[in-house]
Amino acid sequence: MSAELKRAYEIGTEIGRGRFGTVYRCVSTETGEAFAVKSIEKALLSDDVDRECIEREAKIAQLAAAGNPHAVQVHAVYEDEAWLHVVMELCPGPDLFDRISRRGSPLSEAEAAAVMAPLMEAVAVCHRRGVAHRDIKPDNVLFDERGCLKLADFGSAECFGDGRPMRGLVGTPHYVAPEVVAGRDYDEKVDVWSAGVVLYVMLSGVPPFYGDTAVEIFEAVLRANLRFPTRNFRAVSPAAKDLLRRMLCKDVSRRFSADQVLGHPWITSGEGTRAAEEPT
Repeated sequence: MSAELKRAYEIGTEIGRGRFGTVYRCVSTETGEAFAVKSIEKALLSDDVDRECIEREAKIAQLAAAGNPHAVQVHAVYEDEAWLHVVMELCPGPDLFDRISRRGSPLSEAEAAAVMAPLMEAVAVCHRRGVAHRDIKPDNVLFDERGCLKLADFGSAECFGDGRPMRGLVGTPHYVAPEVVAGRDYDEKVDVWSAGVVLYVMLSGVPPFYGDTAVEIFEAVLRANLRFPTRNFRAVSPAAKDLLRRMLCKDVSRRFSADQVLGHPWITSGEGTRAAEEPT
């Protein structure tokens, strides 16, 4: 690790490990405040493409997070010839994936709405700044010590704008949008699709498109045959199902934007906090 980082922070235990680096808990030697630091040893990167990826991640994370209350904040970046360290806000609580898994049953609409509103606020800010996250899933939805939602891991993020489309199969099988799987150019609405899958999973406990292998999952995503099985959605309101249809819409031109999701009645009028009052 770089000497400059060690002067500024006391490095603690490992709390995570990813494709390019290891995450440690650390404490500021000046203030005593706790943070997380992602440390990447450049010698372990296989090629220039990997090096470019980790350098871009740090820059994009700073762009997306600054002033974005529901994105993990980047506090400092330290780099020398051997190391890249990104000091970030510490989010010690279980992530959304763990919360759903430990619960063993779907979230209520009130609970799901309390997650979806700040998640889409984070996504909307990113999109206004020309950043697409491209890997929204429960594992990347964290919570700080106060329980405030924080969108994390911008390792797959990309900048867009000026009519430039994005390309490349990026994301996680159950959550990736059909236009990504199809190999077509795509835009930032891939994040809305992924967030729609997160909402579906929260309300039902199962993914909308599934299979036994990645190939089978991708085939189901491409078909995009959205259904609401009675056994899983009996108590889910018409408003919630309407929002899901608009987020998980295969036609990108008709799919909601992040701002449109925030303006939907299920988010704005409290319909998401009540059970369905009529059959669908």
